[in-house]
Amino acid sequence: MSLDKDLDLLKDDEQYYRGVGKKYLSNSDIGTLLSDPITFGVPREDNPNFAMGRLFHYSLIEPQKVSSVKFIDVSSRRANKYMDAVRESQEPFLLLKKEVEQIQILAGAMKHNQYFSEHIYEMGNQYEVPAIKEVFGLLWKGKTDILKSDLIIDLKTTSNIKDFKWNAKKYNYDSQAYLYREFFGKPMLFLVGEKGSNKLAEFPCAESFYESGKHKVEAAVEAYNKFFGSNPTEDVRSWFHKEELF
Repeated sequence: MSLDKDLDLLKDDEQYYRGVGKKYLSNSDIGTLLSDPITFGVPREDNPNFAMGRLFHYSLIEPQKVSSVKFIDVSSRRANKYMDAVRESQEPFLLLKKEVEQIQILAGAMKHNQYFSEHIYEMGNQYEVPAIKEVFGLLWKGKTDILKSDLIIDLKTTSNIKDFKWNAKKYNYDSQAYLYREFFGKPMLFLVGEKGSNKLAEFPCAESFYESGKHKVEAAVEAYNKFFGSNPTEDVRSWFHKEELF
């Protein structure tokens, strides 16, 4: 199957995450390859924070998917009503109604801010654009939230705007920025909303941020080739964490 055919299939989320997309590395593999390669390829468990991030994304650029988000009107996940609903739905968890309302208010704040709205809804923007490219000898996939004529935009939520710049490398947004610049040939801009306060922020990326991401991608490729490549040199079961204490 050609890359062009795969690229077309990657527009569909099911194909991207669980279908043909499994043939390719993605930024979500970086952390595993660098810090726990033994679990490489094991699906990540979904959680409420991921689900709230998806809802934020849906609310802003894929409103037709908002109705697919399941939630329940209870005060806590410890409530018997919540646990009964989870068992009945056969889902690993449900969002709470108050969480859904919080995210929708946050998305509304971003929509109604003229600066952010112009960025997100500018004529000519493309949404959910997939990409496949060889980077350091391996094929990688990605899907950008918003592709503009001069920028790539990624939408994020955070619990603390002030900590976002410090957490960005922790969550491998630097390698995401590097890969996506490689995919699309444009700089990355993060548009961020703070849950609870509805504060908004934008975070463009300095060249040093891309360089940090590049080093991670190189290291991840080295780990992949060592343990999983066409000619692996080590058994992944021999891997262990090593770190100097100081």
